[in-house]
Amino acid sequence: MARLLLFGGKGGVGKTTTSAATAIHLADCGLKVLLVSSDPAHSTSDSLGVDIGVEPTPIPGVDGLYGLEMDPESKLSNLLPKLGNMVDGMNSGSGLGGIGGLGMMLDPSAKQELDDIKSDVKTSEMIFPGLDEALAFDELLKHVEDPNWDVIVFDTAPTGHTLRFLSLPEIIEAWSGRLIRLMRVSGGIRSMLFGRKESEEMKQELERFRNRVLHVRRVLSDPELTSFTLVTIPEKMGVNETIRAYDSLIEYKLPISSCIVNRVTPEFDHPFLKKRRNAELNRITELKELLTQVEVCSMELLEHEVVGIDNLRLVAKNLYGEVKEVDETLGPHEIGTLVKHSIHRGLYREFTDKFESIYLHFPGIKRDELSLRSDEGILYVGLNGREREIETSIPVKASQVDAKLEGDVLRLNIPLTKG
Repeated sequence: MARLLLFGGKGGVGKTTTSAATAIHLADCGLKVLLVSSDPAHSTSDSLGVDIGVEPTPIPGVDGLYGLEMDPESKLSNLLPKLGNMVDGMNSGSGLGGIGGLGMMLDPSAKQELDDIKSDVKTSEMIFPGLDEALAFDELLKHVEDPNWDVIVFDTAPTGHTLRFLSLPEIIEAWSGRLIRLMRVSGGIRSMLFGRKESEEMKQELERFRNRVLHVRRVLSDPELTSFTLVTIPEKMGVNETIRAYDSLIEYKLPISSCIVNRVTPEFDHPFLKKRRNAELNRITELKELLTQVEVCSMELLEHEVVGIDNLRLVAKNLYGEVKEVDETLGPHEIGTLVKHSIHRGLYREFTDKFESIYLHFPGIKRDELSLRSDEGILYVGLNGREREIETSIPVKASQVDAKLEGDVLRLNIPLTKG
């Protein structure tokens, strides 16, 4: 699994710049990095000077770096569309109650579930509040669970959106549980409406989605997998919002590693600039006194606009120091001087005369959450219902692979010779 580094703060404080600079530095160190943005303003593309889309896009000039701007609205129409139609039908009177009186065939518990959902759900566009953001979270988790990435750097939306984003696991668990109960008690009706096979597929997809959402909680609260960096500016409003964000993130049990105070006025021999700098340094002192468990660091305002790879590398140098290439082992690898990150690679391989050994970093994962299969010589590792192709030097059958989960590492021994 990839290390998840989240950057957040109020709009306009430089979180896109710091997250993009971080992603570039980690890639320059030899890691495979995915820079993800959920900000609808698409500022990540503007910062990099590269158009990136909804699929991982290689960033020219930075080996190992890919960018992705999530578009949850485009996925909304793909999640249980017929369930949405069914709910709309319930609200319009032309659904279960209007199809030849099929609603009368439901038992009392199913009718109660229908009444509850009808009272809460208004349109098929919003099966439950925050579904679009939930799908964005699920999309993010898909990449975090992919061992082919070493690091996911997540440039979050402004603070208010991010906190709503982080509260979604609880909301979704409650809603998906209700929908699953409805689908269980109304199985016969669903089969009549959609066909038995499609009805079961709908139920299974919803249950898989719910399990993945529950997994989000574990990922976000595990310091081995996740850390949050707060970004702010040395002004009263910025400091106040940072303190509120910190308190909320602690409530969600999300590990906070550092706070970057951006755009500090450089030291000049000028009365106005001296006064402003002193006021800003006082704000930084205030932050340090309030955030005693977090490393608070600062970065001075640059003389030029920070746009493009070269300028982002200058920011990265200020934050992390000189680039030091990490070795090929799983790690952990300690990176950074002012801001620090501990990174495991997602995947490491080594060869002997007889075996190709592949090591996959899966902290906190249980054996029954993993699966292994092959198809036409291609090996796939599954986690929570999602499969990833694992590149091997030779075609392989899963039955030939010696797989063992040792602590946080899944080891795959692949024989290079027959017999």
